[in-house]
Parts: sequence; structure tokens; C-alpha cells
Amino acid sequence: MREDVLFTLKIVMVTFLFSALIMPLMKKIAVHIGAVDVPRTTEGNRHIHKKTMPKLGALGIYLAFLFGYMLFGQQSIQMNSILIGSIIIVLTGIIDDIKDIRAYQKMLGQLAASAVIVFYGGILLNNITAFGFSIDFGIWAYPLTMIFIVACCNIINLIDGLDGLSGGVCSIFYLTIGIIGFYQARSGSLVMILTFIMLGSTLGFLLHNFYPAKIFAGDCTSFEGFIIAIITLLEFKGAALTSFFVPLLILGIPILDTLFAIIRRLLKGQPPFQADKQHLHHQLLGMNFSQRSTVLIIYGMNILFASASILYTLKDPLLGKILYIIIFVIVLWFVFHTSIISDKNPKLTKKLEKKFKLKRKR
Repeated sequence: MREDVLFTLKIVMVTFLFSALIMPLMKKIAVHIGAVDVPRTTEGNRHIHKKTMPKLGALGIYLAFLFGYMLFGQQSIQMNSILIGSIIIVLTGIIDDIKDIRAYQKMLGQLAASAVIVFYGGILLNNITAFGFSIDFGIWAYPLTMIFIVACCNIINLIDGLDGLSGGVCSIFYLTIGIIGFYQARSGSLVMILTFIMLGSTLGFLLHNFYPAKIFAGDCTSFEGFIIAIITLLEFKGAALTSFFVPLLILGIPILDTLFAIIRRLLKGQPPFQADKQHLHHQLLGMNFSQRSTVLIIYGMNILFASASILYTLKDPLLGKILYIIIFVIVLWFVFHTSIISDKNPKLTKKLEKKFKLKRKR
């Protein structure tokens, strides 16, 4: 046990230091090649930052991931597919960070990366066992797995709206999966090595990205979602977790935020992936919480989901289910008291409009 702890700490610390030290270089490269985020008055005044920011933070995470793999990883067909797929995701993200590309072009890159995972790596969502129910997907496992990977890429991208938000949410996911795997004595498995490499790499980025941020993740954030999807599938493939939904529920807040955004836009007759300023973090900002407080509140929500997942998997499944239900009741209350789905709270909607217009004028 002591050796496992030391090995885990070594992975996290080495990748953390590499990531933290490489971020200043990423900032210089981003400025040099024009991979910067310029606040715009278009897109509904949804940008919260006020100055031009370098965007290649997620590329730094990726480089730290590669460094960690070279030191601690083991070669396999599955790992080869992960490396090939991640290169496709990161290259697509870099291109988009330098010069915006169309949504369907990004989607093609994500589909290509997911195809590598499915057809070369053989990592598949064959069936789901959750709460006593089992569904076998058969041949549909191939397209469903690809859709799942692409969805994870975009879920993490969509929540990346405040300093430190996506990095913190992803770190909570990695830490939770790591705790579960560690207590199940799987610290040397592929999924655990991936998890702890990504935990250290993301925390190193978060050191520079937490409010006030010095660098943004950029569109390469899709890489985080890509690895999260792989970790979820690998966790599920093994016999360690009894439910496919447990690792997904750790990401309960970003998943629900994405779902609410799609419903909200469809109700308004807008494209489901059109940018707006009604996300969870916008709602909290509209309630006069600061950026830092808003991010910490969302961290707290994710920690609740993570705690429920740990309880369900390691301690008491019934208690875990009860905690899940309590969290969802809180979420429903939030839905009915804000404009996150529809403008049922016109005062808050007007407040959001005024708040972001005033920020843009400053």
C-alpha cells in the first residue's frame, strides 16, 4: 500500500511540475502564432474577460500527459490508439485556436479520433449495467461509443466559460476516479495511470488558469473530454465499477449544464450548439456572485456528485443513491428559480442582460 501511495504521488507531482513549468512557454507560443482569445461584442456579449488572453493551456496539459506517459505508461494497442486519437484532437484544437473553423470540421476531427479508439483500440461500450439493469448494444456499440466520446469532448468545451472552471471540474473527476481505483487496489492499471497523469497535468495548468487567469485552455480542451471518455470506458470495461453511470455522474454538473443549454436553445428555436450567456456560471454571476465565488460554488456541486459516486461504489450504494436524489432535487429547484432553461425568471434574465452589457462597455 505504501509503495502504491508513493508511486501515485510521484506520477501526480512529476506531471504537475512539468505542466506548471511549461505554461509560461505556452503563453509565449500562443501570442507568437496568434492563438489568442480576443473579447468580442458579438456572440451575445458572452465573453467575461476584458483583455486578450493566450489560449494554448490545454496544449501544455497534453505535453505534460505525453511526458507522464513516457515515464510511467506502458505500451499497448489501447494506449497506442489513445495517443493517435489524442493527436488528432489536439491538432484540430490548435487549428481552431489559431483560426476559427466550422463546427462540423471540429466534429469530423473528433469523430476521426473516436474511430481510432473504437476500431483500432477496441475500446467499446458493449453494454450497460446500472442499478440492476443490463442492456447489450451489439453492433450498435460502435456508433454509440463514438457518439459518447464526441459528446464528452463537447461537454468539457461548453463548460469552459470562467477562469479555472473546466480545469477544476476535470481535476475533481480525475481525483474521484483515482480514489475509487486506489481503494480497489488498481493503482498500477492503465486507467489509473492515465487518471493520475491527467490529474497532475491539469492541476499544473490550473495553477495558471484559476482566477485571475494568465492563460486559457483553448479549443484543445476537447482533449480533456476525450481522455475523460476513455477513462470512463476503461473503468466500465473492467469489473471494478458496477455501473457505467457512476463515473458519468461525477460530471453531473457539466452534463446537466449542457443538457439544459440544448433544451433552452431548442425552446427558443435556436441551433442547439449556438453560444449564449445563460449557462450555470452566467446564472450565478447574475446573482451577484464573483467569478471566484461562482467557480468555487460549481466546484462544490461537483464535489457533491463525486462524494455520492464514492459512497455508491465503495461504501454504501443505498446512501449513495439517496445523495444522488438529494442533489437532483437541488438542481431541479435551481432550474425552476432561474432562466437556465426558459425565461421563467424575467428579473434574473434582465439582470443577466444588464450585467454583461455593462461589463462589455467597461
